[in-house]
Amino acid sequence: MSDTRLGVLDLVPIPSGSTAADALRNSIDLAQQAERLGYARYWFAEHHLNPGVAGTSPAVVLALTASATSTIRLGSGAVQLGHRTALSTVEEFGLLDALHPGRLDLGLGRSGGRPPGQPATPLPTATPVVDGRAPNGLVIPPRFSFEHLLGSPRIALQRKLLLLPGAESQDYAEQIDDILALLAGTYRSPEGIEAHIVPGEGADVEVWILGSSGGQSAEVAGARGLRFAANYHVSPATVLDAVEGYRAFFEPSEFLDKPYVSVSADVVVAEDDATARELATGYGPWVRSIRTAEGAIEFPTPEEACAHAWTDEDRALVQDRLDTQFVGSPGRVADQLEQLQEATGADELLITTITHDHADRVRSYELLAEEWRRRGGDSP
Repeated sequence: MSDTRLGVLDLVPIPSGSTAADALRNSIDLAQQAERLGYARYWFAEHHLNPGVAGTSPAVVLALTASATSTIRLGSGAVQLGHRTALSTVEEFGLLDALHPGRLDLGLGRSGGRPPGQPATPLPTATPVVDGRAPNGLVIPPRFSFEHLLGSPRIALQRKLLLLPGAESQDYAEQIDDILALLAGTYRSPEGIEAHIVPGEGADVEVWILGSSGGQSAEVAGARGLRFAANYHVSPATVLDAVEGYRAFFEPSEFLDKPYVSVSADVVVAEDDATARELATGYGPWVRSIRTAEGAIEFPTPEEACAHAWTDEDRALVQDRLDTQFVGSPGRVADQLEQLQEATGADELLITTITHDHADRVRSYELLAEEWRRRGGDSP
């Protein structure tokens, strides 16, 4: 049995043959279904210049979804601070909280590349990984290098379009401190001038830090006593680094007296393993399009995915993500999620599911919720 709560992470994917408007309507419907099924929270990711992803502005999509739901917590997974200011972020979520008080999660992420002075490779995790597996059997693949993405002309273009000419991103830790101060109403400039945001100051939002390694994000979240979301679905090789780094840096705060961790996973559930594998066929080409810096393609049908001519280089780009996607019957996937929870000590699990057909996606979340409830005796 498992009493770990489940949440949803939605990228607002655009299936092939459909439109961004279709994807947005599907996401709002899925949020309503997730609320009905008892999922704890529903987060929207932020991505730019991706033809197959419509989730460019979490705050805008959250406003639409909040009006269509009533109880499920809603949040960003995550607002990318590399091209934003603390003020604009707090103002947006202050507006949302004014109309939907007590339901918002402000998930914050670092963007724009590795900060100066941070090592390229995180420190080794304290948990032994032998032959690509944690002690309980969870797959921990070799580390994937994102260096080619950081140097991509497409990524450089994205940064150019997102930042004002000549602008430089604020130091991430300072930006988090400014956000916390603006929310609390304690902000003071170096000259002693106060800043008060209405709406925004005193907003009843949960602040989360998202991170993929045991580096700066984990340190900032732990040192400030904030909630932390680690990304097994983005960087499965470093998930143990991330959660252990966060816990090592953790200091009790007004927000938490002990660490609190959510861990994400890519999941596809169907009535049987064979059907689930077919539904997940498009995942490989879709991940490849992201990791080549082409930008996420529209999510292909199984037939379109099967027509992709794979090279050895293609397979090397996506193998870690394929090996760590949880695909199968409700029982099989629930077993894998429990293994992930055990290995990371996660307090919650964040489920991201993409299939070409919306009905299959809804059904995947429905089957998982039923199985999770059966094991835990409570809502997912």
